[in-house]
Amino acid sequence: MRRQQSGIMLLEALIAILIFSIGILGIVGMQASTIKASRDAKFRADAGLLANELIGQMWVGSRDGATLQGNFQTGGAIYAPWATRVAAALPGAGATENPPLVTVTPGVVGPPQTSSTVTVVVRWQAPNEVPLGIIHRYSVVVQII
Repeated sequence: MRRQQSGIMLLEALIAILIFSIGILGIVGMQASTIKASRDAKFRADAGLLANELIGQMWVGSRDGATLQGNFQTGGAIYAPWATRVAAALPGAGATENPPLVTVTPGVVGPPQTSSTVTVVVRWQAPNEVPLGIIHRYSVVVQII
């Protein structure tokens, strides 16, 4: 009877180690996924804060469409330092690669107020996604009255 059961304990131990290893691999995979999601959320939050910072500056200054275009639109006087902050805060966002885009479209709501539609697009590329060509973007459209 003893001969028939010899080695069964070793087999049970190997199966237990296999099940434990599969569980650990699952936990490691979930941890990697969580870290990636957390990093992506941080970049998205930073992009939103930077876009809202620029929009806030528009609300504080002159709201005339021509002034907004001259100062804030891509290439404007206030745009340049803001774009530098975007490049410093987000990976893969810079003057040459994935620059932020700001367009101001002046329009008229009615006298005496004028209105401009502003579109801010912040783009970035995570370091490990460069070979894949994945470009993230955060867009916001606001009406400046």
